Amino acid sequence: MPLKMRITTRTACLAALLAGALASACGRLSAQVSLATVVDLAQHNSIAVRLADADQRKAAAALSETKDVIIPSLSFVSGLPVFPSVGFTGSPSSILSTTLQSSVFSPMQERYVSGARNGLHAAEASLKDAREQAALDAATAYIELDTVNRELDVMRQQETEAGRMVEIEKQRAEEGVDTLNDLLEARLVAAQIRLKRIHAESRARTLAQELATLTSLPVGSITPDHASIPEIPPVSGDISPRLLEGVHSARLNATSKMEQARADYESSFLPQLNFVAQYNRNTTLQNNADFYYAHPLPPNNFSSGISIQVPVFDMTRRAKAHESAANALRAKVEAEQAERQNDIAIASLTGSIRELDSLAEIASLKQEIAENQLKTVQAQLQFGNGSGSGPGSTQQLSPKAEELARINDGQKQQDALDASFDLAKARLNLLRALGHMDDWLRTLNK
Repeated sequence: MPLKMRITTRTACLAALLAGALASACGRLSAQVSLATVVDLAQHNSIAVRLADADQRKAAAALSETKDVIIPSLSFVSGLPVFPSVGFTGSPSSILSTTLQSSVFSPMQERYVSGARNGLHAAEASLKDAREQAALDAATAYIELDTVNRELDVMRQQETEAGRMVEIEKQRAEEGVDTLNDLLEARLVAAQIRLKRIHAESRARTLAQELATLTSLPVGSITPDHASIPEIPPVSGDISPRLLEGVHSARLNATSKMEQARADYESSFLPQLNFVAQYNRNTTLQNNADFYYAHPLPPNNFSSGISIQVPVFDMTRRAKAHESAANALRAKVEAEQAERQNDIAIASLTGSIRELDSLAEIASLKQEIAENQLKTVQAQLQFGNGSGSGPGSTQQLSPKAEELARINDGQKQQDALDASFDLAKARLNLLRALGHMDDWLRTLNK
């Protein structure tokens, strides 16, 4: 087994053992798992990564196949007769036949080797691209689950405050201070908060299932560790982009197809030389060939030579060359399409980040305003509003005002968390589109 394949297999086994250990440890209880661990497990467990790894192995074998034509191939053929032969079958009967052959001169074989080598590089780039995508999917789901969990903490606190507000309104309505409509409005606020909490819990379960699928850990066994999430740096389309692995793979694949197409075209008119050697061990068990010749045939026979193949008229090869040329053209167009789509994604994400950055700032300012309003309401309830009781004075705040201020503050916290996640998600996608995803992934293990 090649060294690279042994290392890959050993890494996969270690990842499987790690996943099994975490699964057994987290089977019943949820435990904090770092983002670095989740990304590593997702990259080893991803179906896309495993398929890309299989394609890389296939491409490596294809390259070896094109290079090994110069290595002589040796084959043995042997057999015994079942029934006695009648007459002479046209050739001496052999109990053993050995053939040795290899390519000596093939002008187009170098192009086949070059095409296969580019195909291997394309598969390697595709594997890197699949690993980056798996890391992006896992990181996005992990950060979103962390955000939803933090929002749920706020929502549960809001539900408590809404419940107190309903009780306050119920008492004030019974005492005739507030109307029934005020009580109904308080119950409506409580119901709306409960609905949002149910929606958030459903989203958390979906994200938990997604992470379980990505990592092969039990559902619900992953509790995000907020401290393990490194800061996502501000990024824009103005920074120098690197060649995306997916685009690089498409370009290399197009080059590989073009090399193969040229080789197929040249094979329809260029000669090929092959070395051939053969040994036959004749026998008279099947028929007595010596009876039909002037002298007995020797039992041991050996021949060798150079086989020269000169294509003159072969429509099959020409059709094959046309087919390869069409495949090369398609691969070239697909590479151009991948590059253009990535350029469009960069432009779109750059514009979105500008908007999301402003929205995150607005949400943060609204949260600060809500906190200050809550402090103001609490101060007025504790010390009074100081406006007196005469005509035109401000009405004294009720305990309901504090609960509403707390609920509003919680809502603004949720809005700020949502805006922060949307901005982080857009930044991660732009990092990937610009080819800088690895820079951020390296910070996970620091």
